[in-house]
Amino acid sequence: MTTFTSRTQDTSELDKDPAFAMHRGGKLHVTSSVDVSDHEGLSLAYTPGVARVCDAIAEDAELVETYTWKSNLVAVVTDGTAVLGLGNIGPEASLPVMEGKSLLFKQFGDVDSVPIALNCTDVDEIVETVVRMSPSFGGVNLEDIAAPRCFEIEDKLRERLDIPVFHDDQHGTAIVTVAALHNAARLTGRTLADLRVVVSGAGAAGVAVTKMLVDGGIGDIAVADSKGMIYEGRESLTPVKRELAAISNKAGLKGSIESALEGADVFVGLSAGEVPESVVASMADDAIIFAMANPNPEVHPDVARRHASVVATGRSDFPNQINNVLAFPGVFRGALDVQASDITENMKLAAAKAIADLVGDDLNADYVIPSTFDERVVPAVSAAVAAQAREDGVARR
Repeated sequence: MTTFTSRTQDTSELDKDPAFAMHRGGKLHVTSSVDVSDHEGLSLAYTPGVARVCDAIAEDAELVETYTWKSNLVAVVTDGTAVLGLGNIGPEASLPVMEGKSLLFKQFGDVDSVPIALNCTDVDEIVETVVRMSPSFGGVNLEDIAAPRCFEIEDKLRERLDIPVFHDDQHGTAIVTVAALHNAARLTGRTLADLRVVVSGAGAAGVAVTKMLVDGGIGDIAVADSKGMIYEGRESLTPVKRELAAISNKAGLKGSIESALEGADVFVGLSAGEVPESVVASMADDAIIFAMANPNPEVHPDVARRHASVVATGRSDFPNQINNVLAFPGVFRGALDVQASDITENMKLAAAKAIADLVGDDLNADYVIPSTFDERVVPAVSAAVAAQAREDGVARR
């Protein structure tokens, strides 16, 4: 990896790469939503007119939702420890990704957001920092924070804040995976309750997908980490993995993921591990393979299609892309629209159902999940999330 130490370095060679050219100067800027072109406008937008608005909010704090941008503003927070497939590259190097996240929030959900890269990795320091800046925001999107700290950070923030807190690496992935799996099961004449699933990876996404599929009524699901299958009683499990063992692997599978996949209906890949073709061939008839590692799926789609009825990846150059952008803009749009105090498990399941339902009668092996550019997605997800927030009693309007 090239390291740049000079602020005056010639970047002309880098700009020949279209990715660098697009990122020059960043991908975001702030624009005003009102016109201030004369003294009257200035006196209303700033002093003295602004003082009247401040006084009103001081008297009734809830007015901040109406008279500032707080109600449509999300903090996109990272510590740079688990950025894409690049790993722990630090807060500065994470900013292009965080800017991209904010761009997607705006483009797909018309949600304003601010990328915030923190120069700390301690759980309590991150939590305290986010809590202290929370009066400025209507929601918090946690991003690219390494497991297992990400679980504790989200849990502590949800306890202390009365605004939505959502770790997209966990829940965005889970929502879209569950939506796609609903349709894959439907295509093969089954329901979630009929399926035995094996998940590769017990990081943020693997844990969240497993929990959400359990909540969604999966038949059985077992998770493998780098040491093999996770089961109750296995030595040296972290607290997160002990919790996972308690709710999964009803069959008590032990040993390698390869042995667990024999006769399995579904493989969900959320790790960098590679699964040999002989193992894929040992799965059940009408197998479903979601190999989502990027850029190299655990099973190449061409190989997977020889043995599976439905194949999905995390890549945009193959059918059935499991992409978080199908979830998080609509989830936050719906939560912000009703000033939700939390994003509940039911709200996530409602989002998954809304995404799955959009496929409708067009369902086929190469179309179990809508395109990221399907303009129906955000309205459908936001409406479902808002309705469920009201039903769950977390909506404030």
